[in-house]
Amino acid sequence: MTTTGRHAIEPPVDPTVDPITAHGDLELEDISLNVGGRWALERLTLGLHPGEVTSLSGPSGSGKTTLLSIAGGIVKPTTGFASYAGRHMWLGDGDPRHEVAFVLQVYGLVPILSARENVAIALRARGLSPRDADERADEELTRFFIGDLGDRQVEELSGGQMQRVACARAFAVSPEILLADEPTSELDEGNREHVMDQLRIEAARGAIVVVATHDPAVVEVSDRTLVLDEGRLVPAEDSAYGSGR
Repeated sequence: MTTTGRHAIEPPVDPTVDPITAHGDLELEDISLNVGGRWALERLTLGLHPGEVTSLSGPSGSGKTTLLSIAGGIVKPTTGFASYAGRHMWLGDGDPRHEVAFVLQVYGLVPILSARENVAIALRARGLSPRDADERADEELTRFFIGDLGDRQVEELSGGQMQRVACARAFAVSPEILLADEPTSELDEGNREHVMDQLRIEAARGAIVVVATHDPAVVEVSDRTLVLDEGRLVPAEDSAYGSGR
């Protein structure tokens, strides 16, 4: 059901990134989700490991986004549970735990705010002062080559630029669990490779990094691949989605 990335490379080293103390795997135990009489996920049990990039692949509608949502604690499963560091991920209100950050496929940005403000509000929610949050936001935007767009309203940006703002917001909070849903879908080859490098840096500092993707190039450089089809894990070696072909 899983495979190790055959072409995975050593992650780039970033001396400015502080390591974190891992608290074990993100565990999904007997997870199922029924939506309107249809099983979006069926009886999944797996562990997502710190220190590696796991790609989650499969056809559209296979359950990738649903799995990320349950793993991150924003959707309650019909059966089973997700847990990390001895606590359930679902807290009862649909808000993720503070250890989790998402890069959403639909970006999840506030269109009337600037790129800087969209990143800074996530930092202020974690206790940073407005000044420190703005400074950190500018650093993260620069990390994704959009430091010059900090004052621009998000609604004025291209899809690829918004995707990188969403990445900057998630990376800025230095999460222990980073869940990215199609984070490279709007990017050209150069920016796609850069985002994957940054994901690998996050894994190298000890984070659990999971990337839902249709992109074979992303699968190729992942440390591990999971393949979903109709809500079930299938052997990656038997699937074009898992092989990167």
